[in-house]
Amino acid sequence: MEPGLNHILVISAALFFIGVFGFFTRRNLVTMLMSIELVLNSVNLNFIAFNKYVWPNKMDGLFFAIFVIAIAAAEAAVAIAIIINLYRSHHSIDVENAEEMKF
Repeated sequence: MEPGLNHILVISAALFFIGVFGFFTRRNLVTMLMSIELVLNSVNLNFIAFNKYVWPNKMDGLFFAIFVIAIAAAEAAVAIAIIINLYRSHHSIDVENAEEMKF
């Protein structure tokens, strides 16, 4: 028994709203980064689900998903560099303490 498009879209919507909720309620930069990754993974799940169920003979959804994965990797690398710089200057990764990024 295979899950249908509606089941996958419900799971994707749940991942999206968990990510948005986590981004807006947390003040730790690492958990905010993880929340952004949840949102991007829900988008990937939508791309692949629509590719499989709506256009099964095309590969567009898979290519978009791979593109989003590459963008997410670059975003994570830049965000981790910002987090390390913030920790070096303020000895905390709390968003409330991040007023400026100078040493």
